[in-house]
Amino acid sequence: MDFDSVRNDFPTMRADPGVYLDSSCQSLRPDSVIDAVTGYYRDFPVCGGRSVHHLANEVSIRVDETREKLASFFGADSANSFVFTKNTTEAINTVAFGFGLKKGDTVVTTDSEHNSNYVPWLTLRDSVGIGMRHSESGKDGVFDIESFKSQMDRSVKLVSVSQCNNVTGCTVPVKAVAEIAYDYGAMIMVDGSQAAPHMKVDMKDSDVDFYAMSIHKMLGPSGMGVLYGKEDALENIRPRLYGGGMVGLVTYDDVDFAPIPDRFEAGLQDYAGIIGTKAALEYLENVGMENIMKHDAELLSYMFELTKDIKGMHIVGPEDPSKRCSIMSFNIDGLGAHDVAMMLDSIDGIMVRSGMHCAHPFFVSRKTEGSVRASVYLYNNRKDIERFASALGKVAEQFGE
Repeated sequence: MDFDSVRNDFPTMRADPGVYLDSSCQSLRPDSVIDAVTGYYRDFPVCGGRSVHHLANEVSIRVDETREKLASFFGADSANSFVFTKNTTEAINTVAFGFGLKKGDTVVTTDSEHNSNYVPWLTLRDSVGIGMRHSESGKDGVFDIESFKSQMDRSVKLVSVSQCNNVTGCTVPVKAVAEIAYDYGAMIMVDGSQAAPHMKVDMKDSDVDFYAMSIHKMLGPSGMGVLYGKEDALENIRPRLYGGGMVGLVTYDDVDFAPIPDRFEAGLQDYAGIIGTKAALEYLENVGMENIMKHDAELLSYMFELTKDIKGMHIVGPEDPSKRCSIMSFNIDGLGAHDVAMMLDSIDGIMVRSGMHCAHPFFVSRKTEGSVRASVYLYNNRKDIERFASALGKVAEQFGE
């Protein structure tokens, strides 16, 4: 695969001389996605699923095509299993507050989750009385399946885990976790926001009940996410938003809800974002997820190799890049994470993330104030890594302890 030609498909890469290593927060977009979004506003900027004129019909067709593309891309049986959301956070909340958890029910997570996979459960603990448990990982953040098993019993109704951690890059074997959950009569939801952009995800093979993802991390428009659910699982979820578009017939006395997935999509939708989602999936499909996985792994290994001797640098998570998914998190002795990030940007336009990465419990439990996170994707190359390593070496040498 010619990844240099891939790089040229991204206008930000063509225009900005810096090095973008913040794709785990939000990816850049290729021309085809931008064209798809602007095409909606230019050619058929109307409402889908309501009016019957030709422009509205075009929007409705495009929405259906995006669901069909999601089903084929993720190996799902039905396009009706995909609900459009704003992001992974909304998708997780849709399940959390629609699942019908009651006092005495338990939810199991890991100790390394994003805040979006803690806050809903903490809220339900305080408002409903559910129980919360989490598996313990090792010091390097690697998932411990035996610890996970020890948290399971018949009170567990839902397991909710991230497939790929956004700090350590460690991956959870979701198929094995799902099998354990089912042995105890529980269901499973997966936060796939960091995994879906970087690896092949097959819903039938993993056999999970729910899968949440952010399209804005997958070359798609900002503010676009997707919730996948097995159809029978979605049938048992209560909607969180009510109004137009998610109903069949409403009278003064009663309401008939629309079938899935429409019942979860109240109000006017982000049609431009939905259409851009299809373009993003087509782009990823053309490049090939296997090629992206290989490319990411090679760049991450190169990053670890070039930075291994930098003075005062400490890796957060496993020091073996093969155990990580596209992410290197680290700290420099004597410097705060935000200081390092700002200096990298100032020295050579190196753009990284700094702070706790919305994974506060992970850092609090380890008595760490955060980290710097560099993340690679399909439009990065070896020169980007070399510039990053050079700038980081200067920061550590001149300003570190």
